[in-house]
Amino acid sequence: MNKGGFSWSRLLGVSAAKARISRKIGIPLTKSGRQQKIGRIVSGGGCLITIFIFISISFVIIGIFSI
Repeated sequence: MNKGGFSWSRLLGVSAAKARISRKIGIPLTKSGRQQKIGRIVSGGGCLITIFIFISISFVIIGIFSI
């Protein structure tokens, strides 16, 4: 082991199982992983910003035609 030491969870396959579950559901199981995923969605023109812009434009159009 390269300076990592011994890990029972790696030996028993717990780490691999958690990684497979995380990849399958698409949501990281660690707190830092979830925070990074949310940060990527919110910044950089992610999906959340696109949805917000679409909803805002929809409300503006509905407001114009209701007058």
